[in-house]
Amino acid sequence: MKANIIKRKTIVVKLGTSVLTSGTAKLDREHMVEIVRQCSVLHKKGHNIVVVTSGAIVAGKEHLNMPDILPTIANKQMLAAVGQGQLVREWENLFKIYGLHVGQMLLTRADFGDKLRFINARDTLQTLLHHRIIPLINENDAVATSEIKVGDNDNLVALVGLLADADQLLLLTDQAGLFTADPRTNPDAKLITEITEITDEIHALAGGSVSGLGTGGMATKIESATVAHRAGIEVVIASGHKKDVIIDATQNKSVGTCFVSKNDRLEVRKNWIFAGSKAVGKIIVDEGAELAIKQKGASLLATGVLSTKGGFLRGYVVAVYNKAGNELARGIVRYKSADIEKIKGLHSQEIESILGYEHGTVVIHRDDLSIALN
Repeated sequence: MKANIIKRKTIVVKLGTSVLTSGTAKLDREHMVEIVRQCSVLHKKGHNIVVVTSGAIVAGKEHLNMPDILPTIANKQMLAAVGQGQLVREWENLFKIYGLHVGQMLLTRADFGDKLRFINARDTLQTLLHHRIIPLINENDAVATSEIKVGDNDNLVALVGLLADADQLLLLTDQAGLFTADPRTNPDAKLITEITEITDEIHALAGGSVSGLGTGGMATKIESATVAHRAGIEVVIASGHKKDVIIDATQNKSVGTCFVSKNDRLEVRKNWIFAGSKAVGKIIVDEGAELAIKQKGASLLATGVLSTKGGFLRGYVVAVYNKAGNELARGIVRYKSADIEKIKGLHSQEIESILGYEHGTVVIHRDDLSIALN
């Protein structure tokens, strides 16, 4: 009998305000401990956990004792500025019970819309995960305006899923999942446990939020699921108060509505790199690098680079060529062309001493490299 092999996953857990407050006007710390316990169990099994947390404004209201303050933009930003620190401190203290560290990342749409800022954010997130630190992510509501806001954390979590290269998104809310009708008004409404294709009919089933505590409803969760689903990420919408919901969802137990993606995450990413993006420059490599890329599926290291053509920046898509002038692949570069010219032919451990900094040990990571079909 074969032993069960547990696949390590990167799991993004999105916690709505209604989950964190249990429907009250204050943070429900007892329930937050339970969420942390579940995350700790999965973390100790080797899974990567990313937490997208709402609740900053509620935490600010609670800390300042301003439950009835007018909901103007300025007041919301003030409450978020105060509450964000309080919220992170709560999470930090709770995760510390289980010997885990947290790191805060505050994001806006601008961090996803700009290539360099996107790759910098991705590097920060991946480094936190590499060092087994739990990223705590929220939209930067204290400074975000309507022009740069992602919208709410339902929208943000899909983008974080792409940033983290997640296997699974868990959207935890005050609802059990997506139903065939509104369960609040229709006693015959049935929970839809699995969805493989997000159609117009699925969007039509989504209703709005009635809690009055958060900004997202079921409609925004379906929008988030659509983005992640297309990228090959599995999405689960479930009640944040269901016993062991995070653990069970990770073990593929039925806990709500699961959006099963048939797309391979890495293939979707690589197809986009090759077919969906114009190469802005070239990197010419030696025979050793050509062999490693074509036959071994390896990353492109500086030691195999002969030269570059065309000025390009970090985070851009470039074409990789051999000395004969044949295109081998396209990929997202970790270094700008001027830096690659300085480190070409060198070993990875020499990069920092030459540049004074480093963005990793590779010029193009294999996950960011799409092989040409020729």
